[in-house]
Amino acid sequence: MSRLYIDNDMARFTRKDITLVDMQLYDGRIFTDLEPRRLFPLTGLQKYITLLDSEGVEKAIIRNLATLPDKDRKIIEDCLEEYYLIPKITKIIDCREKFGLLTIEVETDKGNASIEIRNIIHGIKLMYRTRVLFRDNNDNRYEIPDINRLDKKSRAKIDTFL
Repeated sequence: MSRLYIDNDMARFTRKDITLVDMQLYDGRIFTDLEPRRLFPLTGLQKYITLLDSEGVEKAIIRNLATLPDKDRKIIEDCLEEYYLIPKITKIIDCREKFGLLTIEVETDKGNASIEIRNIIHGIKLMYRTRVLFRDNNDNRYEIPDINRLDKKSRAKIDTFL
């Protein structure tokens, strides 16, 4: 069976639940209760979004969200945002390392948090020279979408560990 790729306006989406959508194709076929997921969750934020049914079987792939009509793109983006809920770090309050444990106190768009990381190499990833991903000891994830947008004090505190 060949893959079904969704481009441009060949499908219409309806939000069914917090992370579920229904899809109707231009040829009349309807797929219900689909879960949008990124095939490349770290690097492909807008491209190659798979649509899985309740059994986890892929029904279609959206090649690029940017090609969808605004309304449909927003529906898919909202579902992805809920599924990949990753707090965005807006400020570094404090950074300290003691006995091999790095503790970073941060402000995020979801409130203040304390990130504890034992293995800096695995816990902090700099991507594309501006995006920073954090994974703490409890597998919680945080993100700085663009380190150039941090204030100077925050940037100085985190630069040592990048």
